[in-house]
Amino acid sequence: MSTIEQAVLLWNGGGDVGRGSRLRRVRHRVRTVATEHPRVYLPFARRKYPGPSPRVLDRHTEVVIDGYTRSASTFAVYAFQVAQPAPVRLAHHLHAPAQLMEAVRRGLPTVMVIREPRGAVLSQVVREPGVDLLDALWAYTRFHESLRRWRDGFVVAEFEEVTHDFGAVVTRMNERFGTSYGVFDGSAEQTSWCRRLVGQRDTLSPVLLGFESGEVTLDEVRAHVVTLPTARPDDLTWMPSADRDRAKNALAASWSEPRLAAARSRAHDVYRWFVEGDAHGAA
Repeated sequence: MSTIEQAVLLWNGGGDVGRGSRLRRVRHRVRTVATEHPRVYLPFARRKYPGPSPRVLDRHTEVVIDGYTRSASTFAVYAFQVAQPAPVRLAHHLHAPAQLMEAVRRGLPTVMVIREPRGAVLSQVVREPGVDLLDALWAYTRFHESLRRWRDGFVVAEFEEVTHDFGAVVTRMNERFGTSYGVFDGSAEQTSWCRRLVGQRDTLSPVLLGFESGEVTLDEVRAHVVTLPTARPDDLTWMPSADRDRAKNALAASWSEPRLAAARSRAHDVYRWFVEGDAHGAA
């Protein structure tokens, strides 16, 4: 069954779901499929996202770090740039398989971040309350399944490794692609600055976002960040917070609903396929 046919069934079979809700679900599914096609989606994304963030891969790109939404890509981007002696032109935060596919086609050093389905999907639905759990699981699975045949062209970095040992990710990338990018050492200074920058991301400061994409130096962003007001933890959508943890806990019962059983199983299967592969390709 094609995606358009699925969308029609979703529209006609929405039960007591309102017309607006069905329309959002159809749009979400159509967009999900569009992001799997580099020749279609990337030109559109370059017009929609001119920068500084998200940054879409172009002729200036040196490295790509991306993955499904809510999979620690923000932490990975800042940890990578904080460790560099000079800014690196980085494509990131598009959350589209097309970006990773094109990076592999060009032979660029590339990292795909990945998070286990429950954590990624519940976090997504908390942040995007208009997204249905079933649709988010479907999108998560399609995102990763579309990248299976590209697996040998990028480094896979699991959420826990990204947030606790990102240096190992960069080391693996350097070995894989023959590069010598700075390795995040996990020192108190680097970690403190990384978390501080992540914590200020909601300001959408052009200086901060420019740093993500390799257009602003670390010294420049440090001087800028100290002028920003301190953010309250529960206001930070890019970091864990008590409020979002409570919201995710409230969704726990919904996560276990029988209607999601097949979708949960499929999502876990593709997640395991990626994380259990060896360092140079899928098992």
